Amino acid sequence: MGALAYIAAWDIHRAKVFGRCEKTTGIKPFTRLVEQVMSQEPYKSAKRVFWVIDNGSSHRGDACVRRLTKIGKTIVPVHLPVHASWLNQIEIYFSVVQRKVLTPNDFSSLAEVEQRLLNFQNHYESIAKPFQWKFTRRNLDDLIEKLQPWANVILKCA
Repeated sequence: MGALAYIAAWDIHRAKVFGRCEKTTGIKPFTRLVEQVMSQEPYKSAKRVFWVIDNGSSHRGDACVRRLTKIGKTIVPVHLPVHASWLNQIEIYFSVVQRKVLTPNDFSSLAEVEQRLLNFQNHYESIAKPFQWKFTRRNLDDLIEKLQPWANVILKCA
């Protein structure tokens, strides 16, 4: 029956999901998602809005940075390292969507897929809680210091 692309953004401070279904992925659908978010408060009037993004083809490199800052001067793109999309909180949400919404794949139409995705998005948002960071910069410094003696061993094994 074809395919449907579900793209989304996650505000970790407000536990807010912005999702949309598109016919395909790519620069234009991603741009529409960014415009959807940036047209709303508090993002529209914020001094800075950080977009944590992986290196997918529709949002990688300097061209992406130029496109995003053209949409909104307050956008600060933060590209994750290659192969580290698991650090992006939206990936946790996508994992939940895969398990709770798309499995089993028993849809009779793309319209049904879209409806189930958007219904779940609304449900998830109603039960989600803002992400509370507990791991501080000091915690990271302590961890790095603790792991430092093992650095040579790890490098030798690699």
